[in-house]
Amino acid sequence: MADEYLNLELTTGDVKIKLRPDLAPGHVERIKELAGEGFYDGVKFHRVIDGFMAQGGCPNGTGMGGSDKPDLKAEFNAEPHVRGVCSMARTSAPNSANSQFFIVFDDATFLDKQYTVWGQVVEGMENVDALPKGEPPREPGKIVKATVSEG
Repeated sequence: MADEYLNLELTTGDVKIKLRPDLAPGHVERIKELAGEGFYDGVKFHRVIDGFMAQGGCPNGTGMGGSDKPDLKAEFNAEPHVRGVCSMARTSAPNSANSQFFIVFDDATFLDKQYTVWGQVVEGMENVDALPKGEPPREPGKIVKATVSEG
């Protein structure tokens, strides 16, 4: 099977994320489903912490929202949270991931095996780095369009 990618057109530039169904098949399926429905289009990165991560995927931009789909069962794995890794955000409840995700800027291995890694940035990490910082940023960066491709 060909590799699949989540392509994010951000306000700061394009990002290509290799999807990892070998690590988290349910989460990858959700990301692909939401991207295909246009759910992520126009969604802000509402929490961007320099040296840590950029979080987005909340439809109302507050970090409190998700899709209308049921929360996902955790698929925690041993993939390390290092630069460019994409992982699902959740509440303190392990099985609460829904639509929000984060992209790691730097070593965040303290998150390992507690959050579901589902992808890895393979192109455009500099455009993730360029997202406006803040919790929330004054003028947040956005996902203009999210698509899935094979390649």
